[in-house]
Amino acid sequence: MAVSLPSVLLAAASLLAAAVYIRSYDTVGTTTTTHLHFFMHDDYTGPRPTAARVVSGRSLLPTSSSDGSDSNDNATATDRSVLTTSPQQFGDVVVLNNALTEGPDGGSARVGTAQGFAVRVSEGGIVSHLTLHMVLDAGEHRGSSVTANGRIDMDAEVRESVVIGGAGKFRFARGYMLTRNYDYDLARGGIVEIDVYVQH
Repeated sequence: MAVSLPSVLLAAASLLAAAVYIRSYDTVGTTTTTHLHFFMHDDYTGPRPTAARVVSGRSLLPTSSSDGSDSNDNATATDRSVLTTSPQQFGDVVVLNNALTEGPDGGSARVGTAQGFAVRVSEGGIVSHLTLHMVLDAGEHRGSSVTANGRIDMDAEVRESVVIGGAGKFRFARGYMLTRNYDYDLARGGIVEIDVYVQH
């Protein structure tokens, strides 16, 4: 059965119109930008730690071998003890299950939980790759979450990561996260101030 040219053109025009309609439907509405601000309590010590190093990498600190060359393979027991307790291990993997609060005090109102992991990715400086899910337990965004991913350089005053998605009210989220040390020590942890700007 032969198909006429007008029928083919009509079908093509219909498909094009449908594609334009679907595309315009996806962009209908306004994009909202939400600013989330909280403090993350990152505790490696204490009776109930909320962060833990689960994989130890290799030390950034060189040790001297008997022939005078630098080698971590020939470290003494004392050197190994220092190296395995050092907060500066290339390849470390750390997991997090930290409280998010309105203010920096431990007694401040809890708004959620920051869950994720960091991998130490630099042999120079304290630089990690971070994946962090911020699950909100209180307020107007209760039951929603935002996920950020990025490079965290602890020597930088402010670190910027990318918001890669979300759930609940933050589905299809995009944006950025800024983190800065509020009261922080690499060995014991501490408090990190977080600002998240989310478009959804």
